[in-house]
Amino acid sequence: MTLTQQNINTLLTLCSKGNQLAQLEVYNRYQHAMYNTAIRIVKNTAEAEDVMQESFITAFSKLDSLKDNATFGSWLKRIVINNSVSQYNKSKRFVHISDEEFIEEAQEDSFSISADDYTQLKTNRVLNCMEDLNTKYSQILTLHFIEGFDYEEICEILEISYANCRTLISRAKDSLRKKLIVTT
Repeated sequence: MTLTQQNINTLLTLCSKGNQLAQLEVYNRYQHAMYNTAIRIVKNTAEAEDVMQESFITAFSKLDSLKDNATFGSWLKRIVINNSVSQYNKSKRFVHISDEEFIEEAQEDSFSISADDYTQLKTNRVLNCMEDLNTKYSQILTLHFIEGFDYEEICEILEISYANCRTLISRAKDSLRKKLIVTT
């Protein structure tokens, strides 16, 4: 067991006893990653912060149900994802940023656009097209391609069958591909 792993095990033991300094340390270690996970799903900074904080509260109150401290990060991430999906489904809103805004920005900078900027513009275009997809398609692509979950994990998170998961991912990729062709 590594020193870092031993340290997190000690922190989690203290957290389960209600030690607020240990909870703050765990929060500080994981907050950025969990915020990034939440923001990709709820697409709103204030809601992402709320989801993240609620997820930490849930995690700290249910630490006794965690069987292996070595999996704390992935366990916490699942809580964040489940809370994010719930929050997103409650709000059911989209923030639409048109492709024209990105094209105008690219044209203004066209004299000095670097490879990194071009890659960022393409990434933004894909992410914007994902936002325009059906909610289920957007969620399943985010979980699979951005969060890196495999089909079995997605089935568990979204409470769907394996066949349904494969079908949704296939249809979502096809829909995204069509949207990207239209915007080119």
